[in-house]
Amino acid sequence: MLRAGDGATSALARSGDEPPLTVPRDPAREAARRELSKDLYHQNDPGLFQRTLDTLWDWIGDLFDTASTATPGGTLGLLVVVLGVAAVVAALWWRLGAPRRRPTSTPALFDDRPRSAAEHRAAAEAHAAQGHWNQALQERMRAVVRALEERALLDARPGRTADEAAAEAGRSLPAHTDRLRAAAGDFDDVTYGGRRATQQSYMRMAALDLDLERAKPELTAHSIHHTAHTARRGAAE
Repeated sequence: MLRAGDGATSALARSGDEPPLTVPRDPAREAARRELSKDLYHQNDPGLFQRTLDTLWDWIGDLFDTASTATPGGTLGLLVVVLGVAAVVAALWWRLGAPRRRPTSTPALFDDRPRSAAEHRAAAEAHAAQGHWNQALQERMRAVVRALEERALLDARPGRTADEAAAEAGRSLPAHTDRLRAAAGDFDDVTYGGRRATQQSYMRMAALDLDLERAKPELTAHSIHHTAHTARRGAAE
């Protein structure tokens, strides 16, 4: 009995002396990573777009949380500030319109096909009747300048811009200088700045055209010299 017990005890002692089966930490971590990378565990994961959207919203939330803690009144104060900025931007947009870009060199007012002031007015009225206010305003400005050329208040000079025509005409018609400059600005904004004309802006241009037809030029040293030069050139031709 003692010998049998001693043998069993020895067997148990020997089995207890052997360490349990263990895996080192790094291989175990790698095995777990490989196991969790299987598609079985990722069937319900959100897609790339959803993960990107979640990241964006988390970033916006953190940004607002940070801003609200730095703004007097917390979240309510931040909301008031955002609404105030939006109101200022909307007011500036409404007042100034879309951003305008001026060309580095302003093209000429007229194209290569000469037309009379009456022809430009007729084209302007035709465009206005169809509600094409951009083209109507452009043609009416050309009618203004062509009429001044026909009255010898401006030289019939190719390549003249609207701004140049307004500046030169203002010397002979100083009472209309501001309106001439405003008309040239409207023409440039529509033609080169990407803005849209309205019925009101066209009516202002048409009223200027009619007023200039009735306006009498003031005799200044520049206008006398200009008239004499025009007369001499006409006689030579």
